[in-house]
Amino acid sequence: MEGSIGNASVVAGDVNDVNGLPKTPSQSILNEKHVIRGAGKEAINEFLSTHSAFEVIRTSGKVVVFDVRISVQLAFYALVEHDMQAAPLWDASIREFVGLMTVTDFISILRLYSLSSLPISDLASKSISDIISTPVGVPGLGKLKHEVFDAADVSATLGQCCRLMHGKGIDFLPVILPSDARVLACITYTIILEYLVTHFREQRRLFDDTIYDLGIGTYENIVTVKGEQKLSEVLALIERRGLSAVPVVDDKGVVVNVYSASDITFLATATDADSAVGNLSLSLGEILSQQRSDVSTHDRLYTCGRNSTLQSVFEIFASVKFNRLICVDEGGRCNGIMSARDLVSYFVG
Repeated sequence: MEGSIGNASVVAGDVNDVNGLPKTPSQSILNEKHVIRGAGKEAINEFLSTHSAFEVIRTSGKVVVFDVRISVQLAFYALVEHDMQAAPLWDASIREFVGLMTVTDFISILRLYSLSSLPISDLASKSISDIISTPVGVPGLGKLKHEVFDAADVSATLGQCCRLMHGKGIDFLPVILPSDARVLACITYTIILEYLVTHFREQRRLFDDTIYDLGIGTYENIVTVKGEQKLSEVLALIERRGLSAVPVVDDKGVVVNVYSASDITFLATATDADSAVGNLSLSLGEILSQQRSDVSTHDRLYTCGRNSTLQSVFEIFASVKFNRLICVDEGGRCNGIMSARDLVSYFVG
């Protein structure tokens, strides 16, 4: 993503305004910024439209597919064992994919069982199909089944994949080989960004605006939590606000960590479903102190400033492959959050 600033007279556009009068310096600068931003979006979109979903599939990657007849608890532990975040669901009776199970789905199911006073031990025997067909009386348990199974053909462009994910509000997109309905991978915004940062080349300096000026991320009504709060409270807050993660702050408001909705620490350290529910009463600080370091997670705390340039954000991503950056001020207090999803959506949304 390196390059130098082009000839200003080329990118600045017409020196007169719509009335034929000379533009003020500020007008010319604004026009130049507008043209450069447009050129940056166009360059990225051109790249995404000329590369396919097949190109981002790792040669040494793996994919897990679950038959809906298996136990939902067994499916979760299979995800953990294979260090996977999501798996497509296959219904052999109709020979079709019918949904997608993620780690966060299982966490939601566990919480809903607990809140509804249903026997947690049932999860050892209940199949994914049972969960999908659960009566509406237990809200949310039917969300694993999709009205339409969203997936991409291997020949689909990355631009098409990004627009599908953005339009549907999904974070995982199965890539399918149509000839035999085989799922080759589940791609994410982070995987697409990794390919973009690795292979995209641009000689012009098109990404020197700040992420705040470009409107990439969230900078108002930021939700934060503290380490002494119960995990159950934090998970309820995350679900209520529709968040994927929350910054963890100390008593002075300084960001000290980040907690992701997909964090499985309280499950991985449990001996059975009942002890997993018991872990919901632990403090967030206790859970964070037990986090595993032997998994390929991108949910660790990485920070930047609101005035970080888009170019510098790309460089941070090339170094640490983040899922999100927490924007902090000079005192380390949170004043924004920018995710990989926000970054891609800026270009294709």
